[in-house]
Amino acid sequence: MSPSYSIRYRIQRTTKEVASVSVPITEDLLTADGRIDVEKASQLAVKIGTEASTRWEIDGQPLISLHPVQGQAH
Repeated sequence: MSPSYSIRYRIQRTTKEVASVSVPITEDLLTADGRIDVEKASQLAVKIGTEASTRWEIDGQPLISLHPVQGQAH
């Protein structure tokens, strides 16, 4: 029986998830003229996303590609 050969590749699968979070409008999110500081509100939205209570849903199909350490063929 002849030997069998193979090449092992390291690949990765990246799954995108989405969540909707509610950012409470508090005084510390308001500018001096009473407008919402969008930068602060966005940062708070991301922080809320790290909480265990945030419900995440898969969005679309996973992306499968070579792992960055695998490198590219030349």
